[in-house]
Amino acid sequence: MSSAGPCFRSDAEVARIGAGLIDGALPGAEWTHAAHWASALWLIVVRTDLHPPRDMPGLIRAYNQSLGNRNTDTSGYHETITQASLRAAWHAVALAPAGAPLFETCNRLLASDLGRPDWLMRYWSKPVLFSIEARRDWVGPDQEALPYPPYPAPVGPRVMPGI
Repeated sequence: MSSAGPCFRSDAEVARIGAGLIDGALPGAEWTHAAHWASALWLIVVRTDLHPPRDMPGLIRAYNQSLGNRNTDTSGYHETITQASLRAAWHAVALAPAGAPLFETCNRLLASDLGRPDWLMRYWSKPVLFSIEARRDWVGPDQEALPYPPYPAPVGPRVMPGI
C-alpha cells in the first residue's frame, strides 16, 4: 500500500464496510481495494454463519446490482479474483497474532504486496485473468503458483476477541 499510514483505525470501520456490502448501504465510492479486503476479512472473522467462498459471490453480485451496476462477462463480479482474494485473506487471518484487532490485520494485509491492486498479475497473465472464463469460474494461475491454499471447509465458528 502507501506509506501514508494505516487505512483503518477501528474494528467498527471494518464492520461498517462489511455490513454495508451485505445490506447494500455502502456508497459505491467507498467500494475501494481496501474495502474489498476489509469486507473479506470481516466475513471470515465475524460472519461465521457464512462461508465466504460460497456466499461472497452472491453478496458482491447483489451489492453491484444495488448500485445499479450489472454483472456481465466484462464487468461486475469476477469469480477468480474473488476466490484468490479470499484465499489470501484467510491466510492473513491465520497468520494474525492471537487477539489482534481485525483492523490491524487488515492494515497489515494492505501494507503487504496484497495492498497493491495489481497483486494478482504476479500469478495470472492479463489475458487469462480477464478472460470470460476467469470471470465466470475459478481459473488457476498461469504464471506462478498462488501461495495461498484453497479456503478451508467450514468447521465451526471462529472467534477473535474484541469483535
